[in-house]
Amino acid sequence: MTSAENDKELPLVHHLIELRTRLLRTIVVIFALFLALYAKFANDIYAIVSAPLMELLPTNASMIATDITSPLLTPMKLTFFVALVLAIPYILYQIWAFVAPGLYKHEKRIALPILVSSVLLFYIGMAFAYFLIFPLIFKITTQSGLVGVTAMTDITKYLDFVLHMFFAFGFIFEIPVATVLLIYARVMSAKSLIKKRPYVILGCFVVGMILTPPDVTSQCLLAIPMWALFEIGVYIGLFIETRRAKQELEAEAE
Repeated sequence: MTSAENDKELPLVHHLIELRTRLLRTIVVIFALFLALYAKFANDIYAIVSAPLMELLPTNASMIATDITSPLLTPMKLTFFVALVLAIPYILYQIWAFVAPGLYKHEKRIALPILVSSVLLFYIGMAFAYFLIFPLIFKITTQSGLVGVTAMTDITKYLDFVLHMFFAFGFIFEIPVATVLLIYARVMSAKSLIKKRPYVILGCFVVGMILTPPDVTSQCLLAIPMWALFEIGVYIGLFIETRRAKQELEAEAE
């Protein structure tokens, strides 16, 4: 192997080593958070997450475990999810530190705000699900049961449902970020997205129908925020396009 080939391979090896280092740091932080939370707060975390349903169950009713390993594995799974969510800022920081040296100055100006807003919107989406969606969904499901049938939800199925909803709403609240990125990268213009608004609204309600229980209220509670977030992203994109057009005109005038 020639010296020139070694020179070409060294940067790649360096990047791979750095990537491995940052992945190991991320895994260590997540694992440390998981151990710290599981040691003292596993039961408290489950109590908080199960509160929206427990508050609506009949007196003396409770959740059940149909699998012998559920009382052990369910709190572990939930605690790991919480550790992962808490570690999101650190994970994104590691991603930023890895890719930032290869970005141009104007790319850094847009990338950092997008990373920060992505984290905040994900947390807001989870909070929206917990404080608004869960109480309404569980109220509908617990009050529409058959007479003489006591609701006793399995803890594993409950956890799977709430984690599904947390991720769904967390990612759905990233719609403004995705919209702004499409406009900023000139993949689509704000005007073209506005023309597609009827299809977007239809898509929002289809997604709401798929991700929520089969009742109109739950579907609207997901679809309407999705539509509103799309509109926010479009109008931010309009501002970006207007500012960019002004800068281009100024550059041509010079």
